[in-house]
Amino acid sequence: MAAVGDVIEVVPRGTGEAGVQLWLQPPRALTAGQFRALFAGLAGAMWLAAGLGWLAGNAFAPLFALLHSAGVALALRQAWRSGERGEEIAIEPSVVKVRRGGEAVFSAHPYWVRMQVREDGPGIWLSSSGREGQVGAFLGPAESLYLARCLRQFLADASGGRNR
Repeated sequence: MAAVGDVIEVVPRGTGEAGVQLWLQPPRALTAGQFRALFAGLAGAMWLAAGLGWLAGNAFAPLFALLHSAGVALALRQAWRSGERGEEIAIEPSVVKVRRGGEAVFSAHPYWVRMQVREDGPGIWLSSSGREGQVGAFLGPAESLYLARCLRQFLADASGGRNR
Protein backbone atom coordinates (compact mmCIF):
# COMPACT_ATOMS: atom_id res chain seq x y z
CA MET A 1 0.00 0.00 0.00
CA ALA A 2 1.22 3.49 -0.70
CA ALA A 3 0.02 7.02 -0.08
CA VAL A 4 -3.42 8.46 -0.67
CA GLY A 5 -2.57 11.87 -2.05
CA ASP A 6 -0.47 13.61 0.56
CA VAL A 7 -2.84 12.68 3.38
CA ILE A 8 -2.00 9.05 4.30
CA GLU A 9 1.41 7.51 3.82
CA VAL A 10 2.02 3.86 4.65
CA VAL A 11 5.67 3.18 5.48
CA PRO A 12 6.71 -0.47 5.89
CA ARG A 13 9.45 -1.21 8.42
CA GLY A 14 12.95 -2.01 7.29
CA THR A 15 14.04 -5.41 6.02
CA GLY A 16 13.68 -8.07 8.70
CA GLU A 17 11.53 -5.85 10.94
CA ALA A 18 7.86 -6.58 11.42
CA GLY A 19 5.27 -3.84 11.52
CA VAL A 20 4.22 -0.75 9.67
CA GLN A 21 3.87 3.00 10.23
CA LEU A 22 1.10 5.21 8.93
CA TRP A 23 1.64 8.95 8.67
CA LEU A 24 -1.52 11.04 8.52
CA GLN A 25 -1.42 14.71 7.49
CA PRO A 26 -4.41 17.06 7.16
CA PRO A 27 -5.20 17.98 3.57
CA ARG A 28 -4.00 21.43 2.52
CA ALA A 29 -5.92 23.65 0.16
CA LEU A 30 -2.85 25.63 -0.91
CA THR A 31 0.86 25.02 -1.29
CA ALA A 32 3.43 27.20 0.51
CA GLY A 33 3.98 29.25 -2.65
CA GLN A 34 0.24 29.77 -3.09
CA PHE A 35 -0.02 30.94 0.54
CA ARG A 36 2.74 33.49 -0.11
CA ALA A 37 1.02 34.64 -3.31
CA LEU A 38 -2.28 34.96 -1.43
CA PHE A 39 -0.61 37.11 1.23
CA ALA A 40 1.11 39.24 -1.41
CA GLY A 41 -2.21 39.78 -3.21
CA LEU A 42 -4.10 40.67 -0.04
CA ALA A 43 -1.35 42.93 1.29
CA GLY A 44 -0.93 44.58 -2.11
CA ALA A 45 -4.63 45.36 -2.34
CA MET A 46 -4.60 46.74 1.21
CA TRP A 47 -1.58 48.94 0.54
CA LEU A 48 -3.14 50.20 -2.71
CA ALA A 49 -6.30 51.16 -0.84
CA ALA A 50 -4.19 52.74 1.93
CA GLY A 51 -2.18 54.73 -0.63
CA LEU A 52 -5.37 56.04 -2.23
CA GLY A 53 -6.72 56.86 1.24
CA TRP A 54 -3.54 58.71 2.11
CA LEU A 55 -3.72 60.70 -1.14
CA ALA A 56 -7.33 61.58 -0.28
CA GLY A 57 -6.22 62.95 3.07
CA ASN A 58 -6.47 60.03 5.49
CA ALA A 59 -3.16 60.21 7.34
CA PHE A 60 -3.87 57.02 9.31
CA ALA A 61 -4.45 54.79 6.26
CA PRO A 62 -0.81 53.57 6.03
CA LEU A 63 -0.81 52.73 9.76
CA PHE A 64 -4.04 50.77 9.33
CA ALA A 65 -2.56 48.98 6.30
CA LEU A 66 0.52 48.04 8.31
CA LEU A 67 -1.58 46.63 11.17
CA HIS A 68 -3.92 44.90 8.75
CA SER A 69 -1.02 43.32 6.84
CA ALA A 70 0.49 42.05 10.10
CA GLY A 71 -2.87 40.58 11.14
CA VAL A 72 -3.36 38.87 7.79
CA ALA A 73 0.21 37.49 7.94
CA LEU A 74 -0.39 36.08 11.43
CA ALA A 75 -3.72 34.54 10.42
CA LEU A 76 -2.24 32.90 7.32
CA ARG A 77 0.74 31.64 9.31
CA GLN A 78 -1.60 30.09 11.88
CA ALA A 79 -3.65 28.48 9.10
CA TRP A 80 -0.47 27.04 7.58
CA ARG A 81 0.80 25.74 10.93
CA SER A 82 -2.54 24.06 11.66
CA GLY A 83 -1.90 21.98 8.55
CA GLU A 84 1.34 20.69 10.08
CA ARG A 85 -0.41 18.76 12.81
CA GLY A 86 -0.40 15.13 11.99
CA GLU A 87 -0.59 11.67 13.43
CA GLU A 88 1.73 8.72 13.39
CA ILE A 89 0.32 5.25 13.90
CA ALA A 90 2.94 2.56 14.48
CA ILE A 91 1.73 -1.04 14.43
CA GLU A 92 4.31 -3.56 15.58
CA PRO A 93 3.91 -7.17 16.78
CA SER A 94 4.16 -6.04 20.41
CA VAL A 95 2.54 -2.58 20.46
CA VAL A 96 0.23 -0.18 18.66
CA LYS A 97 1.20 3.46 19.25
CA VAL A 98 -0.57 6.62 18.17
CA ARG A 99 1.37 9.89 18.38
CA ARG A 100 0.15 13.41 17.72
CA GLY A 101 2.77 16.12 17.51
CA GLY A 102 5.35 13.89 19.18
CA GLU A 103 3.04 13.14 22.12
CA ALA A 104 1.83 9.55 22.65
CA VAL A 105 -1.97 9.51 22.88
CA PHE A 106 -2.66 5.77 22.68
CA SER A 107 -0.61 2.63 23.26
CA ALA A 108 -1.69 -1.00 23.59
CA HIS A 109 -0.84 -4.54 22.54
CA PRO A 110 -2.27 -5.22 19.05
CA TYR A 111 -4.01 -8.41 20.18
CA TRP A 112 -6.30 -6.38 22.45
CA VAL A 113 -6.87 -3.37 20.20
CA ARG A 114 -10.35 -3.00 18.74
CA MET A 115 -11.08 -0.65 15.89
CA GLN A 116 -14.46 1.05 15.54
CA VAL A 117 -15.81 3.25 12.79
CA ARG A 118 -18.60 5.06 14.59
CA GLU A 119 -21.79 6.10 12.87
CA ASP A 120 -22.55 8.89 15.38
CA GLY A 121 -19.39 10.86 14.70
CA PRO A 122 -16.53 11.13 12.28
CA GLY A 123 -13.30 9.31 12.67
CA ILE A 124 -11.95 5.94 13.61
CA TRP A 125 -11.51 4.87 17.22
CA LEU A 126 -8.97 2.45 18.64
CA SER A 127 -9.77 1.00 22.05
CA SER A 128 -8.17 -1.38 24.51
CA SER A 129 -8.62 -2.04 28.23
CA GLY A 130 -11.04 0.83 28.76
CA ARG A 131 -8.86 3.36 26.94
CA GLU A 132 -9.68 4.73 23.55
CA GLY A 133 -8.25 7.18 21.08
CA GLN A 134 -9.53 8.69 17.89
CA VAL A 135 -7.35 8.64 14.79
CA GLY A 136 -7.74 10.52 11.55
CA ALA A 137 -10.37 12.98 12.80
CA PHE A 138 -9.27 15.48 10.13
CA LEU A 139 -9.63 13.03 7.23
CA GLY A 140 -12.40 13.14 4.66
CA PRO A 141 -14.76 10.20 4.07
CA ALA A 142 -12.66 8.54 1.33
CA GLU A 143 -9.45 8.83 3.34
CA SER A 144 -11.19 7.53 6.49
CA LEU A 145 -12.42 4.50 4.59
CA TYR A 146 -8.91 3.82 3.26
CA LEU A 147 -7.44 4.25 6.75
CA ALA A 148 -10.01 1.87 8.23
CA ARG A 149 -9.13 -0.79 5.64
CA CYS A 150 -5.41 -0.35 6.30
CA LEU A 151 -5.81 -0.47 10.07
CA ARG A 152 -8.06 -3.52 9.93
CA GLN A 153 -5.49 -5.40 7.82
CA PHE A 154 -2.43 -4.26 9.77
CA LEU A 155 -4.02 -4.98 13.16
CA ALA A 156 -5.04 -8.47 11.99
CA ASP A 157 -1.50 -9.09 10.73
CA ALA A 158 0.07 -7.84 13.98
CA SER A 159 -2.22 -9.92 16.19
CA GLY A 160 -1.65 -13.18 14.35
CA GLY A 161 -4.38 -12.98 11.71
CA ARG A 162 -7.20 -12.93 14.20
CA ASN A 163 -10.57 -11.89 12.69
CA ARG A 164 -11.33 -8.18 13.15
